[in-house]
Amino acid sequence: MVDIRSNWRVVLLVVLVVGSLGALFVPGAGPVVGSAPADNATAGGGPTNLQYGLQLSGGTRVRAPVVGLTAENVTLPSDASERSTIATTIADDLDNVSSADVRLRLADSNTSADTVEVFANVTPTQFRGALDAAGLDADSATVRQGVTAATRDEIVETLSNKVNSLGFSGAQVSVQSTVGGDAHYVVVEVPNADLSEVRDLVNSRGQVAVLAYHPVNASAQRNDTVLTNDDIRRVSDARMQEGTFGSVPVVPITLTEEGGASFAEAMQRYGYTSSAGISNCQYPNGTPGDEYCLITTRDSEVVGTYGMGETLASSIERGDFQTTNSFVLQTNSMSEARQIAIDLRAGALPASLDIESGDVYQIDASLAERFKPLSFLTGLIAALAVSLVVYLRYGRAKIAVPMLVTALSEVVILLGFSSLAGLSLNLSHIAGFIAVIGTGVDDLVIIADEVTTEAVSSDRVFQSRFRKAFWIIGGAAATTIVAMSPLAVLSLGDLRGFAIVTILGVLVGVLLTRPAYGDILRYLLTDDN
Repeated sequence: MVDIRSNWRVVLLVVLVVGSLGALFVPGAGPVVGSAPADNATAGGGPTNLQYGLQLSGGTRVRAPVVGLTAENVTLPSDASERSTIATTIADDLDNVSSADVRLRLADSNTSADTVEVFANVTPTQFRGALDAAGLDADSATVRQGVTAATRDEIVETLSNKVNSLGFSGAQVSVQSTVGGDAHYVVVEVPNADLSEVRDLVNSRGQVAVLAYHPVNASAQRNDTVLTNDDIRRVSDARMQEGTFGSVPVVPITLTEEGGASFAEAMQRYGYTSSAGISNCQYPNGTPGDEYCLITTRDSEVVGTYGMGETLASSIERGDFQTTNSFVLQTNSMSEARQIAIDLRAGALPASLDIESGDVYQIDASLAERFKPLSFLTGLIAALAVSLVVYLRYGRAKIAVPMLVTALSEVVILLGFSSLAGLSLNLSHIAGFIAVIGTGVDDLVIIADEVTTEAVSSDRVFQSRFRKAFWIIGGAAATTIVAMSPLAVLSLGDLRGFAIVTILGVLVGVLLTRPAYGDILRYLLTDDN
């Protein structure tokens, strides 16, 4: 009778292997991160729930720097209103730059000095001149190309939200730095996507705004921004809604408390809730000086024009609107409505990516599909080669068979983890799995050689020999982890995936599979059993 209490590691190993197989093959047990794939995306890797990256499924990769300049070592006032004035002054001094493209950051735990960023194509000389115009000491400031780490992180988070909302399975967004950290690039990898889709995703900042197009006199109109991304708290799915002239695509939104109050005040001040302002929009063919239009824009492009509805106007006048802060944005097409909803949920990119200065490449899906069977074949050959060497070394089934099963269980557990985590497998990860098999069997051979040098007469003798072998394995594992850690932390492309898989495999081995193999050998070899 096997004592489960003394062989709990073996039981845990079996449970993890069974659970990993379930994560790999049971429908609906796929990745727990991201969102449901769209119609144009591939959810998994065929018969399994594994997801594949560009090298194994094809797709597009964009690597580009962020457009902008950063001035470091400046001294900023602590008052927020003063900083807002400085941002406006800097923007006014630069051509075609809005205050939204100027960001002032106070020093925090991540930065040692105040910084000013401008997200536009301006020269360092122009930027210094704008700093001087705003009353900042431009001479002591250090102006460099690029943006701060906080802005890069915000871009990565926003782009990640966008690709997840679009349903691209296995998409990854990261920051890659050159050796020495002199330059930084945002890398967007989207499997199963063509070049035009990814270009559209990266080129668009997703800045959504609602403009009030209203009269300023009897013959002139004016645009005033009344809503931006920051004013919107919740976004519902785009849908068709019955309007005055039939069904129109709309995006239902709920504003923040401040955004709702500001919008209601602007609608009353500009006359949208008056009889002249209700349902009075013929943009762009109306009469100047007599139009009250709400215009939805995306990256300054008009995507929808509509008049103030009587129900909304009455709600604003009565004060009911400020209770719900809800209404709909109208667009010209359902595709634009869906894109607006995605941009509002993900947020606007603070800065654009300079694709022209980066690099873009696409891997054809038919070419990538060839790597899958080759990768499987490579792993199979590695497992068979290891099996042959182990058999020639020991020639004893009760030592060799548990060794091979234990080593392969590490790979199964790692694949199950990859499936649950939504990790997109590339060739570097496959190389890591093969390395895990090699290092795993190497450690198991050390255990087998140590405990079988002489006959094992008791549990006490076995434990003594096993502890001696485990110290050797632990030292080797620590060395591997330390050596691989820089590759796992630094943005070094495919080397990072190889390092991460190898480290995870070593940890699973040291914490579970090597001790479990020791328990199996103890049960099979000691006279006590």
